[in-house]
Amino acid sequence: KIIGARYYYKGFEKDIGHLESVGELFYLSARDADGHGTHTASTAAGAIVTDASFMGLANGTARGGAPAARLAIYKACWFGWCSGVDLLAAFDDAIGDGVDIISVSAAPDPPQPSVFRDAFSIGGFHAFLKGILVCVSAGNQGPLPGSATNVAPWLFTVAASSIDRRFEAELVLGDQVVLK
Repeated sequence: KIIGARYYYKGFEKDIGHLESVGELFYLSARDADGHGTHTASTAAGAIVTDASFMGLANGTARGGAPAARLAIYKACWFGWCSGVDLLAAFDDAIGDGVDIISVSAAPDPPQPSVFRDAFSIGGFHAFLKGILVCVSAGNQGPLPGSATNVAPWLFTVAASSIDRRFEAELVLGDQVVLK
């Protein structure tokens, strides 16, 4: 499933300091220390699991969006912070490695930086020019207006939202009885 893995940290260390100085668990590798990368990878390419349930509820089949996909991992963010230098190096390597899709589960803080200065936008544009689809997160800073980021037109921006779970519609039966 995982056919390659790289990691980038020199930009982080130049901007913030040594990884060890943060005082949090990390692995100086592409390995995931907090579960976020593992979760997003399984959403994208998780294997098909039959008879899955959550504590006996919601029985069914679980699967990622593309179970047969092969993953190349490019870890460029540490402790919730992404260096532009590291991001651009990861984009360059992914492009050079010939990936088909780049999925980035990270985003700049709002407001959206200029696309001429934002590493997500710049790296995404370079990939777009090579025919690579770049899927990005709109961020986690909502729900205020203007809180979505990664909105350059060449990026496929994905966001979550919430509703009251009420889907109201009227159904008019043949005898004109209206059901709500």
